[in-house]
Amino acid sequence: MTIANWCVLAACVLPVVTMGMAKASVGMKSRKNAAGYDNSNPRAWATHLTGWQARANAAQSNGFEALPLFIAAVVLAQQAHADQSRIDTLAMAFIGIRLVYIAMYLMDLATLRSLVWAAGFAVCIGILSLA
Repeated sequence: MTIANWCVLAACVLPVVTMGMAKASVGMKSRKNAAGYDNSNPRAWATHLTGWQARANAAQSNGFEALPLFIAAVVLAQQAHADQSRIDTLAMAFIGIRLVYIAMYLMDLATLRSLVWAAGFAVCIGILSLA
């Protein structure tokens, strides 16, 4: 498996980890802790989040939205037999950018976050252009 393929896996896991942080921060719902994470109705629970937990939910959604372009770019570039080291380098850059993006989202740095998002989008286009 190539480094870029591992990066695809990482990109798929990042949104889950991002929301997992918000869920873990409030704990599981129990009779003693009615305000905690409710696994019986997680989507309704998420609508009541505020602060960084709400931003983690939004970052999770954006992470899933970014996946199709990134996955398609990697697959198409590999199918076109583009230089694998260039694909790998750009894929690793995408993961690094996504980590920074998540941090910017959680810290509520909206303008910087948007710039970082644009960099991630540009990297995906770069990978796709190798095809």
